Amino acid sequence: MLTPYALTTDGRAAPLGIDERTPLLSWRLTSERRGDAQTAYRIVVTENGVTRWDTGRVESAENSGLAYDGPALHSRTRYDWRVTVWDADGAEAGSAESWFETAVLHPDEWAGVWIARDPDVHPPFDPPVVDDLTDRVRHLPAPPHLRRAFRLSEKPTRARLYATARGAYEPRVNGSRIGDRELAPGWTEYRTRVLYQTYDVTDALQAGENVLGAVLADGWWSGFVGFDSRHQAQHYGDAPQFLAQLVVEFADGSTRTIATDSEWVERPGAIRYADMLMGQYEDATQAIPGWDTPGYDASSWTPVKIVDEKPGALVAEPDEPIRVTEDLHPVSVTALTDGRHLVDFGQNMVGRVRLTIHGAKAGRRIRLRHAEVLEDGELYLENLRTAEATDIYLAGGAATEVFEPSFTFHGFRYVEIVGYPGQLHARDVVGRVLHSDTPFTGSFECDDETVNQLYRNIRWGQRGNWVSVPTDCPQRDERLGWLADAQIFAPTAMRNADVQAFFARWLTDVQAAATPEGAFPDIAPKVAMITEGAPAWGDAGVIIPWLLYRVYGDKRTLERSFDSMTAWIAHVHRHNPDLVWRHRTGNNYGDWLQVDADTPRDLLATAYFAQSTALVAAAARVLGKDAKPYEDLHERIKEAFNDAFVEDDGRVTGDTQTGYLLALAFDLLPSHLTEPAAARLAADVEKRDNHLTTGFVGVALLCPVLARHGRADLAYALLHQDTYPSWGYSIVHGATTIWERWDGWTADRGFQAAQMNSFNHYSLGSIGDWLYGGVAGIDQAPGSVGYRELLLRPTVGGLLTWAKASQETVRGRVSSGWRIQGDDVVVEVEIPPGATADLLVPTSDPASIRDENGEAVPGPELRLGSGTYRFTASR
Repeated sequence: MLTPYALTTDGRAAPLGIDERTPLLSWRLTSERRGDAQTAYRIVVTENGVTRWDTGRVESAENSGLAYDGPALHSRTRYDWRVTVWDADGAEAGSAESWFETAVLHPDEWAGVWIARDPDVHPPFDPPVVDDLTDRVRHLPAPPHLRRAFRLSEKPTRARLYATARGAYEPRVNGSRIGDRELAPGWTEYRTRVLYQTYDVTDALQAGENVLGAVLADGWWSGFVGFDSRHQAQHYGDAPQFLAQLVVEFADGSTRTIATDSEWVERPGAIRYADMLMGQYEDATQAIPGWDTPGYDASSWTPVKIVDEKPGALVAEPDEPIRVTEDLHPVSVTALTDGRHLVDFGQNMVGRVRLTIHGAKAGRRIRLRHAEVLEDGELYLENLRTAEATDIYLAGGAATEVFEPSFTFHGFRYVEIVGYPGQLHARDVVGRVLHSDTPFTGSFECDDETVNQLYRNIRWGQRGNWVSVPTDCPQRDERLGWLADAQIFAPTAMRNADVQAFFARWLTDVQAAATPEGAFPDIAPKVAMITEGAPAWGDAGVIIPWLLYRVYGDKRTLERSFDSMTAWIAHVHRHNPDLVWRHRTGNNYGDWLQVDADTPRDLLATAYFAQSTALVAAAARVLGKDAKPYEDLHERIKEAFNDAFVEDDGRVTGDTQTGYLLALAFDLLPSHLTEPAAARLAADVEKRDNHLTTGFVGVALLCPVLARHGRADLAYALLHQDTYPSWGYSIVHGATTIWERWDGWTADRGFQAAQMNSFNHYSLGSIGDWLYGGVAGIDQAPGSVGYRELLLRPTVGGLLTWAKASQETVRGRVSSGWRIQGDDVVVEVEIPPGATADLLVPTSDPASIRDENGEAVPGPELRLGSGTYRFTASR
């Protein structure tokens, strides 16, 4: 039976707290019957059992992004919704239910004010002993513990806490932490908006005295961010602030609001400082037992200071928050000299360590330092630059204590622990993996373990750098939202996980950071290097909205982005009227970190100018706007590109792999020069003994373009290559994430320059898109949106004897796999209801194709409806 599943509202399953007035409802479909499809749907939205919106039966195959069109939604209200679908025969089939809850829909409903520590009351942290603290951290402020006691006449029937910070906060009610969010509210362009979170605290409250509390840290607001030595911290403010309101409902329908105001009090606690780059210092002897529980005497605490009476631009959290999603256990714990222990988690990860301590005397100092790699058996720390990545714990004296920092995160595989009492056992150390909790929806596997490790490295790189924004690296003093890294990796990211809401939210910061002239920045949120975006960097503001539309059918984000997309094109055009992009190129990084090649920067820039213009034209057509000016401009840019950079024999200026890849992938060449250019690309790979030269910009295009032009053999040769430079080289030398640069470490030169040498960057992992789309063969037709019209093109080749991949698309599950079985190849695919697929069976003898029943099937191209299929053919 045709059945809907994975219901979402605005891209999230059962979101608690949204402020979209017309939320988008979606579901996926599954059916055991071939050729099944949704022919109609009915959505019913209810409030307390009363129907608010009933679409009736709608004759439509659409199942994604359907806008609520009922009466205006109320604030702080739960809505249940149910979808029923009709199958390919027009018969009523399955149904499913979900819900969403609105947050604070009207600004005047905010009763709270922004509160903070009075800076004249508590002096900066002064360490209790002479130690190795640097000037960067020695006088950081201790995070305030905020407290507000209140009484309730009865236990409430419903209670919601709406909270946020300019900084990072952890909410608490009656002695317990509320929720599982980390580093809330996350990082946005705080000058234009701050996210707030909604918590269900009904069960945490009681009749009588209650306590609402929070611990408040610097976070991205006033902590260390980026690498600009002239301005390393306090980019938005000089101290964190907190805003919250608790809305309590009683059985008689009455409500009460407890909000941040002058009645809150604060004092420092065990955390003496906390910074995301530097680390956290916790002194358990200064802990405040029971500080957030009823009955605690807070008469000596200090009143807070009201720092802002207006809530400002607040937006309900629109995507999944940062969470701890996995625990890793050490693969080894080694006792070193001087009482040190070296812990190896076997995986370069992002997060923190939870350390259990036994029998430590009060005041014993335990230090944890984090690193990605080792040098001569010791932590390699030089590549962290000014990030100290050091956590310190002063024991409280209990028989057993647990230290787990809460307001910092590190990129690391290894941890050096100094000062631990006695022998450290593996069971007492846990790596807590932390990242934005985007649901992982894709998988890839094959019979080459090196390729499998490459795929795992790609996924771990995505996890580690998806921390509120798509950062470049998680370990050193940078961790910024670089636009080029994001747009280059976005196709791979969208294969691995559902990142629709994540990217849509971040794009708002990208657009907010644009200049008045329309130039996107290099990074967003914009805290450093405040310049106009470089080619391929600024273009992310055009490319990512288009990808969200193609992959998820996200027309709303495309529409909201359109004006900024056109402004970017206008900016580039205005300063380059001859259509060769040489002026106003920002920092113009070119093909960043290319190897033994020098792709002309104006060539790369002009290629991106053409591609972004083509995408704006496509977006205009989708949105019903006038596309012709952009279509015409695109054709003229192509002419300018060919006049400036292409010779009559197909040679592209610079004669580099990336130059040919851009020309071919962006369809910039006249048809008669396409194959000569492809041949020159292939020849360059071959003359280098099947090695690449591409940097950040070219690498994603390399294998797809080669395969598309008949050289899948070279694409596979590059995939399997394990000598420098290659993906395999890092894996042979122990990489568990993608390195920033091909030569991060080499056998003959050792480590590259420490000033720029991350061992967890995702950009060069953009080959992941080809693993799904080329090796396994999952793709969609050029005009398809949301995988409605699939192209299944599995590529048999290289050293592989089998490969398979799957993706949860907005339609449902798609899978494609192949295996060599003697002289035959067996292909198995799955197509979701409502989608169609053109399958190209990889065979040398189309007449040999047989289905699972042994029946002959004319091929090699097969037109398939939904369902699961297996075909066998001669190789």
